[in-house]
Amino acid sequence: MHWKARLVKYWAYLSMGLVTVIILFLFGYVFYQGADTISWEFLTQAPSGAVLGEEGGIWPAIVGSLFFTATAVVLGSIPAVATALYMVFYCKSRRLELLVRMVVQCISGIPSIVLGLFAYSFLVRDLGWGRCILSSGVALAIMILPFIEVRAEKAFHELPTQMVQSSYALGCSRWYTIRKIVLPACKGELVSGIILGGCYAMGATAPMIFTGAVAYAKVPTSLMQPAMALPMHLYLLLAQGVTSMDTAYATAFVMMGLILLSNLLATIYARRSQKKWRIH
Repeated sequence: MHWKARLVKYWAYLSMGLVTVIILFLFGYVFYQGADTISWEFLTQAPSGAVLGEEGGIWPAIVGSLFFTATAVVLGSIPAVATALYMVFYCKSRRLELLVRMVVQCISGIPSIVLGLFAYSFLVRDLGWGRCILSSGVALAIMILPFIEVRAEKAFHELPTQMVQSSYALGCSRWYTIRKIVLPACKGELVSGIILGGCYAMGATAPMIFTGAVAYAKVPTSLMQPAMALPMHLYLLLAQGVTSMDTAYATAFVMMGLILLSNLLATIYARRSQKKWRIH
């Protein structure tokens, strides 16, 4: 093997090892700092006490985060996948394609706190929705839309053109081809991208602060209610200082664990779907 290729190989192994060590150290350090606080009661009870995090747990924050994330995923993935389908299979104008790409890139560059301010001004105040899960979900959906769109478009481009052209040659319509061939074949990558987008939304604190996350709230039963969220809860615990640091580390570990588990499930599902597609 040429020495340059060998050098690149070793550099890649070293980089992967370094990233793995950093991630393991980060998880280990956060777990060590919050291990005394993490318990079944901490995961299943609501917070209580005069000082936030002094007593009780984070169950409403976990459920609230799932509500915020699910709302953002539903509202963001549908237009994102539709945009990707249009760009790959329907768009014939070069100027329109460049315009759509520019809009997607501009959305991806908007700071999350600006999206939160927009959602507060337009949804919470002007439309009268109030601070609720739906207001936050809209802001988070806008934030993750480019993330999902880029991955969906990449998945559609990677599909062998022979499959699509063979369907057209048999007289199948474009929509039938998309519904019966394209979407099933790209299902794993699409679901993976949507789950990763949800993980991105779950950790976004700024939009939730302005639009729907609160310090104390029960488990939500409606999208028009405010709710607790893990990022907001963690932010408030850190703002209180030394007295809440153990609870803050425990909350951070739970949130990191949820995000890591979601990433692993997304990766496993994408690989299994891809393997099935290759077999068939």
